[in-house]
Amino acid sequence: MRPDSPVLRGEPDVGDAPSGPGQAPAPPGQVPAFPGRGRRRIAALVGGGPVGSRLASVFLAVVVLCAILAPLVAPYGPDAIDFAASLSPATPEHLLGADQSGRDLLSRVMYGARTSLIGPLVLLAVASVVGVAIGTLAAWSRGWVDAVLSRVTDVMYAFPGLLFVVLVVAVFGNGMTTAVLALGLAYAPTIAKYTRSIAITECAKPYIDAYRVQGMGSLAICVRHLIPNLARSLVGYLVVLFGEGLMSLATLSFLGFGAQPPSSDWGLMVKEGQAAIVQGAFLPVLVPGAAIALVVVSFNVIGVRLADRLGTRRL
Repeated sequence: MRPDSPVLRGEPDVGDAPSGPGQAPAPPGQVPAFPGRGRRRIAALVGGGPVGSRLASVFLAVVVLCAILAPLVAPYGPDAIDFAASLSPATPEHLLGADQSGRDLLSRVMYGARTSLIGPLVLLAVASVVGVAIGTLAAWSRGWVDAVLSRVTDVMYAFPGLLFVVLVVAVFGNGMTTAVLALGLAYAPTIAKYTRSIAITECAKPYIDAYRVQGMGSLAICVRHLIPNLARSLVGYLVVLFGEGLMSLATLSFLGFGAQPPSSDWGLMVKEGQAAIVQGAFLPVLVPGAAIALVVVSFNVIGVRLADRLGTRRL
C-alpha cells in the first residue's frame, strides 16, 4: 500500500468532504459536501435505502453481540491450537475453517471483533475531542486565531499519515494503543476542517448574538449551545469515519505497527493467513478480510442514511 494511502492518512474517499490530509480543504465559510459522491456510490451498490440500512444495522448488531458474548458463543478459545486441524476447510467442527496452527477462524473472528471495533471507537473519540475543539475555536474566534489554526491543520494535512504513524511508533513502540493514538491525531485535522466549516454557518445565526447580549460567555455558548447544535451534522460523518478508522487500524496491524501476536485482530489475522495462500488455503485470509469489508460497508451505508435523516447539508 502506498505511504500516502487515504486509508492510512485518515482521509475520506475521493469525492468526500471535507477533503483528507494532503488535499485542498473547502473554501472558508463553505459547508463541505457530505457524505460525498464516493460514499453514495457505495451506498447505492449495496442498497443505501431503508432496506439496505436495516440489513446493515442488523449485521452490525450481530457483530457487536458476537464481540460481547464471544466467551459464551465462540466454539473454541481464540488461541486453542489443534495441529490435526491445520488449514482445515469448512467442516462441522470448524464452520469457517482453521488457520495454520489449527485455530478455529470463527472463534478468532468473534474475539477479534472486540479490538477491531473498540479501536476505531477510541480513535474517533480522540480525533473528535481534538478536531471539534480546534474547528470550533477557529470558527468562533476568526481573525488571526483562525488563520493560525488553519495553517497548522494544513501542515498536518501535508504531512504523510503513514510517516507520522511510523515516527510515533519509533518513539513509543509497536502496539494497538500507539496506533490508535497516532491515527487519532492523524484524523483530527479532517474533523477540524469539517467542524470549522459548519460552525462558521452556525455562528452566523441570530441565537448566538442573543446569548451574547444576555451576557453569556463565549465558552458557555460554545459548550452549551454551539457544539450540541453541530452534533447533527457530525454524527453521520463520524459514523462513516468509523469504517475508515477500522480499515486504517487493520492496515497498520497488517503492516506490523498495530496489534501484535497472539492477538486475534482482523488485520493481524489477514497478515498471518498470507502464508497459507501458497498452500491453496484461502480461508485464513478470506474470513477476516470479508469481516473487515462487510463491517466497513455497513458503517458507510448507515452513515449515509443517518446523514440524510439528520438533514446534513450537502452542496
